[in-house]
Amino acid sequence: MPLSSPTPPTPSAAVPLVGSLKTLLLRGLLAGLIAGLLAASVGYFVGEPKVDAAIAIEEAGSAADHPHGAEPEASGGHSHGDEEEPLVSRAGQKAGQFLALGLAGLALGAIFASVAHFARRYTTFSGPKLALALGLGGWAAIVAVPFFKYPANPPAVGDPDTINQRTLLWLAAVLLGLVAVGVGVYVYKVLRGRLSMLRLIAGVAAFVLVTAVGYILLPGVDEVKADFPASLLWQFRVASLAQTATLWACLALGFAALTEFATRTDTPVRESIATAG
Repeated sequence: MPLSSPTPPTPSAAVPLVGSLKTLLLRGLLAGLIAGLLAASVGYFVGEPKVDAAIAIEEAGSAADHPHGAEPEASGGHSHGDEEEPLVSRAGQKAGQFLALGLAGLALGAIFASVAHFARRYTTFSGPKLALALGLGGWAAIVAVPFFKYPANPPAVGDPDTINQRTLLWLAAVLLGLVAVGVGVYVYKVLRGRLSMLRLIAGVAAFVLVTAVGYILLPGVDEVKADFPASLLWQFRVASLAQTATLWACLALGFAALTEFATRTDTPVRESIATAG
């Protein structure tokens, strides 16, 4: 009796996201921790030099506004020696971002895994593809849409009296990003059965349309001083965007890689059980 040929292994790219919520959470925590530490490394080596340069400009401007000899009279008899030292030194801030972004990565990884657990019920995407799609959507909604409306500013830019207003506007931009991504996904799902590229183009167009309308409705904020170096401002914003992009890219890629590894490890076991049965 001829032996039947073994069933070829199912490519991991075609296997949907499997595993309990606990398994996905552990996967997300690991990917998030790695992503947070890598993002902190980008911030340390790329972003911090720009922050130091901005602080130096701010201190130079403050010294010019309050000459040492005239400061006691202008400030009611107080001198530089009476100013409060920062609670955390610059060296502590630079090192502390590894702890801060590591913890932020853990929290974001847990949220990412929870969303993936919920989203897998409504899609036919494979596990790795779903992870990459969630990473791209999350970055677009939470980072890209707010950033291009209200880009990050270095320490020497911005009025402290408007920080609450700017925070609320940033939160509104995040909500705009979430709505825009949601509308884009909805349009993509509604066109099920049409050509894949047509669905993709329609979804992206819906995302861009909602974002554009939101940008028009939201007020603008421009508190950059005329004498602030434009090159330093541009470099700081690029560094900030690179740091957040690293966080989201590494989280999505890490979760996708762990998912693919778990799928490849589990597939031979399932096939052995099926063959023995």
